[in-house]
Amino acid sequence: MEVKGRLPWSSNGTFLVELGPDGRPEGGDAVRAVYKPAGGERALWDYPSGLYRRERAVYVVSQVLGWGLVPETVLRDGPMGLGSLQRFVDADFKEHYFTLLERPEHHDALRSIGLFDLLVNNGDRKSGHCLLGLDGRIWAIDHGLCLHDEPKLRTVVWDFVGQPFSPAQVDDIVRLALAPPEELRALLSGAELDALVARARGLVRRPFFPGPRTHWSYPWPLV
Repeated sequence: MEVKGRLPWSSNGTFLVELGPDGRPEGGDAVRAVYKPAGGERALWDYPSGLYRRERAVYVVSQVLGWGLVPETVLRDGPMGLGSLQRFVDADFKEHYFTLLERPEHHDALRSIGLFDLLVNNGDRKSGHCLLGLDGRIWAIDHGLCLHDEPKLRTVVWDFVGQPFSPAQVDDIVRLALAPPEELRALLSGAELDALVARARGLVRRPFFPGPRTHWSYPWPLV
């Protein structure tokens, strides 16, 4: 793992890295990833240390649901210690949630991200955390402030208030609530895992997008 540089505009240490031959698909090109070591985290009063574990936990949730919103994320010991390693998304970085919202063909993907935020209790979904990949898919990134056991929801995705969740998404959430992945027990506290299951059950009981409760429901800055 070779550190190529620090990514700008991040409050924690976030680095672009390139994986050596052992970290690449056989015969493949160089693989770039985003490395977030525990040692680069800024202490927060309301989240315990170890935000990198939440990055992995959110990926696990996305995969169990089958929604494929989060780029591949693993835990690795790198040049600056243990942290999360997430596949770097080649994207059009002029695009973000608010620009994507202007095009109806993206609404289904954005609704999925909004529902995902409700489920994982995302405390910091900025517009720039929604990427339009060069593969044409919309990806959701930056999930260190998720999965708290207390309500922390702050997101820009409030444009679908009152719309129903799809029956398939409700089925996926039911499956998660009935059998949360075992790996989450090593990544979250017992209270956090119980809260995830409780949120899932609540979304199943009321399968409609809620509206923001206060101005604190929005992150800052928005982008």
